[in-house]
Amino acid sequence: MSVDTVETPEAHLFGLSTRRTFKADVDRVFRAWTEPEILKQWFGPDGFFLATAEVDLRIGGAYRFGMQPPGGEVFYQYGVYREIEPGSKLVFTWVLEGQACAGADNQDSETLVTLIFRAVGDATEVIISRDALPTAVSRDGHGKGWQGSLECLQQWLLK
Repeated sequence: MSVDTVETPEAHLFGLSTRRTFKADVDRVFRAWTEPEILKQWFGPDGFFLATAEVDLRIGGAYRFGMQPPGGEVFYQYGVYREIEPGSKLVFTWVLEGQACAGADNQDSETLVTLIFRAVGDATEVIISRDALPTAVSRDGHGKGWQGSLECLQQWLLK
């Protein structure tokens, strides 16, 4: 799995894209991204714990996750669902509550996450795109976080 990075033309914002194929059907993988009790079992890089997960899965509905890093305080991320195509696509905003992305001049940065789910035989390919990250440092950090989360999803799907 690799992360492709791009600089977008809008005010020198940065984006990233990564993909991974899972040995699971599309419905199961989609549910893993949308059901709070399942999200709590895998979401986040290795060693992180999703303490809370609230999901209002409808266009205009919000989600809010409380994530705890190893030995650290819980921090929150939230956003609003912009597009929902069950088993096919999720698009949502992403904000780290009270935290700025690296190099963002201490401002909360709202970014856009797009997840594409594609059936590939009896497997599912997930493509993640993240737009409007404020700096290359932020992009690289989020890229590592997504890679770690996808590895945790892989482990959960193997159970």
